[in-house]
Amino acid sequence: QVQLVESGGGLVQPGGSLRLSCAASGFTFSTYAMYWYRQVPGNKRERVASITNGGGSTNYADSVKGRFRISRDNAKNTVYLEMNSLKPEDTAVYYCNRPPYWGQGTQVTVAS
Repeated sequence: QVQLVESGGGLVQPGGSLRLSCAASGFTFSTYAMYWYRQVPGNKRERVASITNGGGSTNYADSVKGRFRISRDNAKNTVYLEMNSLKPEDTAVYYCNRPPYWGQGTQVTVAS
């Protein structure tokens, strides 16, 4: 069955960096686009970034453009989200997505 397992979240100070990973299994990873979303309790889940199956095209929410970078390693069945210049408003649970499947999420907290 399809499994998406996120890791790499944690507490970081404003201006800091984190790299999230999502290990995928149960499907042919290299044939699917992948997505990162985030959600703050009480708010709608927001798409943060996407990447095509080959990694040749990426897309970002305006709120993270220039600070976040999505990438993938098809040999490792893993998609990454590199987050730089983190702000308190980036605090959320981050989810990996391959429609219609979701990971369990990883908490990112940006605070001093």
